[in-house]
Amino acid sequence: MSRRRIGFWYRLAAAIAKPPLIVLFKRDWRGMENIPAEGGFLTAVNHNSYLDPLLYAHFQYNTGRVPRFLAKASLFKPFFVGAIMRGTGQIPVIRATTDAAAAYRAAIEAVEKGECVAFYPEGTLTRDPDLWPMVGKTGVARVALLTQAPVIPIAQWGGNEFLPPYAKKPSFLPRKTHRVLAGPPVDLAAWYGKEPTAEVLREITATIMGAVKELLAELRGEPAPPGLYDPRQAARQAREGA
Repeated sequence: MSRRRIGFWYRLAAAIAKPPLIVLFKRDWRGMENIPAEGGFLTAVNHNSYLDPLLYAHFQYNTGRVPRFLAKASLFKPFFVGAIMRGTGQIPVIRATTDAAAAYRAAIEAVEKGECVAFYPEGTLTRDPDLWPMVGKTGVARVALLTQAPVIPIAQWGGNEFLPPYAKKPSFLPRKTHRVLAGPPVDLAAWYGKEPTAEVLREITATIMGAVKELLAELRGEPAPPGLYDPRQAARQAREGA
């Protein structure tokens, strides 16, 4: 989707959101050349602040390829916010219901129409104590396997310094920097043509999240820990150690 087709609602959202983001954040954005100029594709992004969707949308809007997010259905209920969500083509998800499958069908249709669908595979703010990516949910893998569209791994950092996970008050000073690093498409060719079994989907998801983690390590300038944080495993270990 070119800038000429971004449309009224996305331009309105940008007109509202961009000025305060520009005031509040400096920008260090890299890897825009890895965002496809045309054709459908997916992005997989880490999640460590409630500001992430706005900050990441700002980055991708500036590439000329606007994202469609899979978002909680409750975000579509407030009148004005809901109008913007619907107008910009965001995809509602009702978790743990049959309607969740409809969201993935909508994502597949969007990709096949040449659009971008953005995923936060973790599904929520990371629980990792050091804010590294967690084990992801398999929705992005399912859509990737069925469409064989490019999956662009993207790491971001900085929103968490302004508004840490679950914090109630932002930290305005000093002015923070929003850092983004978009990588080349993840090579998933080894799984193309395979049945979308739970094992296959987990393998694809782990590969995608591993790529995101390595990009985040580059952004943070420090080595990433081995593996991906699994909150269920951590909770189980805590119970056993109690």
